[in-house]
Amino acid sequence: MKKFYLTTPIYYVNGAPHIGHAYTSIAADVLARWQRLDGFEVFFLTGTDEHGQKVEKAAAEAGLDTQRFTDRVAEDFRAMAAAMGVSNDDFIRTTEERHKRACIALWERLVANDAIYLGHYEGWYAVRDEAFYGEDELVTTPDGTRLAPTGAPVEWVREPSYFFRLSAWQEKLLAFYEQNPDFIAPVARRNEVLSFVRSGLTDLSVSRTSFTWGIPVPGDPAHVMYVWLDALTNYITAAGFPDEADPRWRFWPADLHIVGKEIVRFHAVYWPAMLMAAGIAPPRRIYSHGWWTVEGEKMSKSLGNVIDPRELVGEFGLDPLRYFLLREVPFGNDGDFSRRALITRLNGELANDLGNLAQRTLSLIARHCEGRLPALGESTPADAALREAAARLPALLRERIARLAFHEALEEAWKTVRAANAYIDHQAPWALRKTDLVRMNTVLRVLADTLRVIATVLQPFMPASMARLLDQLGVPEDARDLAALAEALPAGAPLPPPSGIFPRFVEPAG
Repeated sequence: MKKFYLTTPIYYVNGAPHIGHAYTSIAADVLARWQRLDGFEVFFLTGTDEHGQKVEKAAAEAGLDTQRFTDRVAEDFRAMAAAMGVSNDDFIRTTEERHKRACIALWERLVANDAIYLGHYEGWYAVRDEAFYGEDELVTTPDGTRLAPTGAPVEWVREPSYFFRLSAWQEKLLAFYEQNPDFIAPVARRNEVLSFVRSGLTDLSVSRTSFTWGIPVPGDPAHVMYVWLDALTNYITAAGFPDEADPRWRFWPADLHIVGKEIVRFHAVYWPAMLMAAGIAPPRRIYSHGWWTVEGEKMSKSLGNVIDPRELVGEFGLDPLRYFLLREVPFGNDGDFSRRALITRLNGELANDLGNLAQRTLSLIARHCEGRLPALGESTPADAALREAAARLPALLRERIARLAFHEALEEAWKTVRAANAYIDHQAPWALRKTDLVRMNTVLRVLADTLRVIATVLQPFMPASMARLLDQLGVPEDARDLAALAEALPAGAPLPPPSGIFPRFVEPAG
């Protein structure tokens, strides 16, 4: 069986989950569900990043013991994943013993390969980003304040530190990127990484002595591991490292890490260099998506516009939210969340286009075919055109989802939805009932078969809604993957009474 290993970033537990976290997880979930539908054995990982100075500080501000604080926030992220319908196979926490063992084993390999040495660090450090910045990267405000390029405050730090020999990997990384042109996507992020590496790499500080909330360095417990070395290791921890006899290790290297654009450097530069220095294969691909604003404004606690995705699910339903997030904006670009846009998509494309097509087709079958799946008669060019459009959908979506072009995949599905609506209007099966029952049956069967394909390929995007549609089409639960589409459903099979899939959303009065 073909294998596929994909990950979300592990989410930092210094705050509650928001729409940006949900977006990343839903995108990864759609890909995981698609791969399963397409016959792959999938390992899908998400989780939480729980060490570092920011977490220690957030716990102190909350008046909680740090472990209790991380337990609480990690549980909130786990609940968010469940509420978003995320089908992850594992949930990793960096405070788990299995992860500490993996980090220690990786560190020891790096030391054995002379990739880590002890020195002193001096430089500009941003606590918020858990990152050091060079003098040339800083931004100076009109009042003279020095800021990281992300806008985070920086401070000059001098402390003893272990270093990873990143400088030794500059040419090797550039050669790796050239040999693997799809390693970083989209192209804009790849270009940023290439520019950063070509500008020169310096050795990376990989330990801290100024705080204690982290994994102690083996043999030198005055130091804790740099949070990014710790965090990135999660991807091999979950695959069973350091036990390469673990059955999960067969999934490594990961096929895809999905990350936000602000952490591409860590994943595309530091991570492959560390792995290769330890004699471990790097992941196959890093894909970076954009950020969401809300009604045109950046999300921030001070503006009070941080959206809890679970509140949106309560108001609009889960599948409409999943659909909207991946339909509205090309994955990789920044996007703006707006209630009006969500309602427009829900009522226009889901309720009117797909929901109405399903309701009309299934209601006509219930009324005029004794509630049984009709038989196909002689085919016309119009029938053949719609059937061919439906038959092309799996391959069209496969190619687009492989590129993480989710909006394009949905547009391909909607071309067929629109074609089916035009077909039912033109063929008018309600009128054929009075003139040609055989032809009416054929038209309704073409529509039912088309809806079956549409519902099958849309399952990764809207699992619950498409399961209900497949139920109403009489598709057995063991015949809902892409391969099953090769076999037609038997004519005469009884169908359950039809019911609406996507109710229209009406804004509450007042």
